[in-house]
Amino acid sequence: MRARLPAVKARPPGRSRTYPLVVHALSDPAAEPRAVVLVEGPSDRAALQALAERHQRDLDAEGVSVVAIGGAQAVGQFLGRLGRAKRDVRLAGLCDAGEEYAFRRALERAGLGSDLTREDMERLGFYVCDADLEDELVRALGADAVERVLAEQGELRSFRTYQKQEAHRARPHEQQLRGFMTNRKVRYGRLLVEALDLSRVPRPLDRVLAHVLT
Repeated sequence: MRARLPAVKARPPGRSRTYPLVVHALSDPAAEPRAVVLVEGPSDRAALQALAERHQRDLDAEGVSVVAIGGAQAVGQFLGRLGRAKRDVRLAGLCDAGEEYAFRRALERAGLGSDLTREDMERLGFYVCDADLEDELVRALGADAVERVLAEQGELRSFRTYQKQEAHRARPHEQQLRGFMTNRKVRYGRLLVEALDLSRVPRPLDRVLAHVLT
């Protein structure tokens, strides 16, 4: 998909880096990105950046910006500005299964299709994690490998304590790991990608990066 994105003023000091349009805060039009990946939050961005580094790709040098939009509700606002854009960029996106509907409706309202299926979204460069990126990464690595990452970070004992808590003890091991990382997503988004066998990268993560790097 090729789409035009608007130029905007530079981000004022102190403004959140998750603001959707910070990627365009460039005074030199020639420096604007050639591709933008919209993700829900900073943990998704950290994971994509880590995967690019594993492949020895420099996203900044290649003109690819990964933008944490601060939640799926913001994707419609971002896509709604395309009509006033001045430059062509390649768009892509990554979302959780629970936010698939919001992303689909935003794409449809932006005039990028109607009655879109998940396959249609993928053709546009938008991929869905099942159930979320952390779930994809835990399944790709396996619980034992994730625990090794926790041990390397000195957090395995804390995880064991978490497992014993009444609210968590009956949950499957993989769900316990996901729950433990809830407040540590940004750090572990990168660490889990760094621990991956590159032949087992979760499909949504792999394909969304390929979409903007090819």
